[in-house]
Amino acid sequence: MSTLVKLDILSDPICPWCFIGKARLDQALQQRPNHPFVIEWHPFQLNPDFPPQGMDRREYLELKFGGKEGAIKAYAPVVQTAEDAGLNIDFNAIQRTPNTMNAHRLIHWGKLEGCQTAVVSALFKAYFQEGRNIGDTEVLADIADSCGMDAALIQRLLQSDADVQEISDRDTAARQMGVNSVPTFIVASQHAVPGAQPVETWLKVIDEIMERGEDAAE
Repeated sequence: MSTLVKLDILSDPICPWCFIGKARLDQALQQRPNHPFVIEWHPFQLNPDFPPQGMDRREYLELKFGGKEGAIKAYAPVVQTAEDAGLNIDFNAIQRTPNTMNAHRLIHWGKLEGCQTAVVSALFKAYFQEGRNIGDTEVLADIADSCGMDAALIQRLLQSDADVQEISDRDTAARQMGVNSVPTFIVASQHAVPGAQPVETWLKVIDEIMERGEDAAE
């Protein structure tokens, strides 16, 4: 496949639909190993005004859903859809809802190191399946290490304000473009595809792109 197509993904590591959306996309890519996509992840904070230390999970649920019962009702379809996508999300293990600025900084640095998607995958797993606080610098440094990055360097960077403004600016730019929810996928810098799309949708998109590429080559 000679035609390469940029697939930009706006997401937040604490967004369950982003986790589900990635799982579905991954399944489609596995079925089309010669897919044309070159993937880049972009920042979008669901809670940009969160305190830097994040918030106690129970307090967060009280504010957003009016308490545990409201949260259970809201998350029930998420849990079912995740299971259908082959994912197990353990909401009970999550003790803290973090500010994700530092997680987005790590994703940004992962791109520079050539391991961005691995970092995104590790963040989703740590938060949704292991209940780890991905706002904590030690947790983030450990995730970086697991992806082949220099944990000590990441620790030092996280203790500075390196790239904070860039992440904030990119988040703002996305909102100004009209993005108001995640995941949002942008195909070839032209077509915005919002939401956790089914595997079948991605297979259709990939097949259409590959057919157009083959036609152009003839």
